[in-house]
Amino acid sequence: MPQRPSLPDAHEHDLVIVGASFAGAACAIAAAQYGLRVCVLERKRDPGLKLHTTGIVVKEAAETTWLARMPAHLAQRVDGVRLYAPNLRSVALRGDDYWFLTTDTPNLMRWLADEMRAQGVDLRLQTPFNALEATGERDWRWHLPGVGRARWLVGADGAKSRVALRTGLGRVQQFLYGVEHEFTGATLREPGALHCLLDRRLAPGYIGWAAQNPTGVQLGLAFRHRPDRTGVPDIDALRARLGEVIGLPRDRAPDAVRAGLIPCGGPVRPLSRDGVILTGDAAGIVSPVTAGGIHAAWRHGWGVGVAIARHLRDGGPDPAREAERIAPRFRTKRALRWCFDHLQADWPVNLMLGAPPMRWAAERVFFGGRGVSRAA
Repeated sequence: MPQRPSLPDAHEHDLVIVGASFAGAACAIAAAQYGLRVCVLERKRDPGLKLHTTGIVVKEAAETTWLARMPAHLAQRVDGVRLYAPNLRSVALRGDDYWFLTTDTPNLMRWLADEMRAQGVDLRLQTPFNALEATGERDWRWHLPGVGRARWLVGADGAKSRVALRTGLGRVQQFLYGVEHEFTGATLREPGALHCLLDRRLAPGYIGWAAQNPTGVQLGLAFRHRPDRTGVPDIDALRARLGEVIGLPRDRAPDAVRAGLIPCGGPVRPLSRDGVILTGDAAGIVSPVTAGGIHAAWRHGWGVGVAIARHLRDGGPDPAREAERIAPRFRTKRALRWCFDHLQADWPVNLMLGAPPMRWAAERVFFGGRGVSRAA
């Protein structure tokens, strides 16, 4: 493994990353493993606060990425999906040896912060990204006031990326708007399933969901965000409708609330240029249908970190081109997103839940086609 060189100026960084969530952490750890001098800027004082993620990790990420090192007490295995029609008829779906992990997401993010520090990353909390200057130099392309100079800059700063805005890269244009409530200590009747409700009135263009996690229950609702659709998701109506079915008490206030915009249009273009790359939500690397982004964001963020390190250390390929090359395309899921946006109706779901066409679509959304349906 290449050794980190001694740099003459403590304010010089091979790589500055804006954002300490999954994609930013992956990029930072990968680059630090190669010996780069990495600085991560995070505006929050605590990386576990004000989250915009459900924290659900798919099997591939749990087995094949750095997240496999996650302490066991931070995760709970969920083996299947219970899918509900608007009339609350349901079907149980199981993947072929497929499962998810729900997580104690606030403490998972704190663990990731510790992992970055353990790899020598300079993690600066309560440090927002406010200003950027192009130096015009070949070796040190950027100057960030109060931070120092950087060879490369990576924006992992969410759907409304300031890095994208300030560098002229592509910006996310298509969103879901989601709200999630946390109920500490609560238990679902069927804790081994991810509960998902299709209902055009409550969740046009998306779903409602509930899951057991290591600390309690998370209940969420999102809809397709559009200029002509105002207000916020009516999560109280979801709870009134689904709560009794799944075993969630109706008279208890949530212990925590998460809310935010979720990209759903696929990768932005361009997501990179000389000296700067977007990843994660900032790059739109989120499944257009499920809004699951942790696995894709981690893989892309890690790949970007490796590409920058190999370029700086070994004269490897241009990282900007590599970032574009390794970005997922989501072609099938983008087609399903179009169908969800334009063809969603409740009566076919009420009528066909569990039928082969519906099962086929659900298996591809939740398990990538590796599922078998078990009606209940």
